[in-house]
Amino acid sequence: EIMDVTAAAMYEGVANKKGDAFFTAWLPVTHGEYMKQVKDQVEDLGPSMEGAKIGLVVPQYVTIDSIEEMNSVKDKFDGKITGIDSGAGIMIASEEAIKNYNLDYELSEGSEGTMIALLKQAIDNNKWVVVTGWTPHWKFARWDLKYLDDPKKDYGEAETINTIVRKGLKEDMPEVYTLFDNFAWTPEDLGSAMGLAEDLGNAEDGAREWIKQNPELVNSWLPDQYKDK
Repeated sequence: EIMDVTAAAMYEGVANKKGDAFFTAWLPVTHGEYMKQVKDQVEDLGPSMEGAKIGLVVPQYVTIDSIEEMNSVKDKFDGKITGIDSGAGIMIASEEAIKNYNLDYELSEGSEGTMIALLKQAIDNNKWVVVTGWTPHWKFARWDLKYLDDPKKDYGEAETINTIVRKGLKEDMPEVYTLFDNFAWTPEDLGSAMGLAEDLGNAEDGAREWIKQNPELVNSWLPDQYKDK
């Protein structure tokens, strides 16, 4: 069973053994505060992906390259950074960036879907827009985008995405534990899976199609007794 919860509830649920695992721990920055609170109550299986990144993202045709330049073109962006859910790690980092760069901008909250819709609308009309963005994400395959440089490092360096499991999972479900421990892929792998889900209109259909297209990688995750020889 898959539960759709906030980042905070995800960490709390596995720490309290109400959930078995999650695969989306962005560390050390984005989810650092959540992890600090539960690190002694969960098991970190390490990175399933390296090279993850968060920051402020703009279309490639935008002529500035750094967050430091944003105040000089405030009118072009209508003084607004389009964000996502208020409790997300990237939103907390964005609030810090607004303070540290002294940006005269409003950070708007909303769903990921709303952010994507506004990004698409701006690009379709060749307008300037700045959004909270992260890699991996299918939007980078769909549109020509770039991160604004972050010399103050409010968004941190490249991160890893780790697999976190509840204490006792190895003893209770050894084969499942092995699968989770073996699981590893690249930002490009996840980006293509997300793109398939978007194109097919359903996450499960996208995942099934991606598995069909990547049998060798999927086989490498399986416990030995289930691997294709």
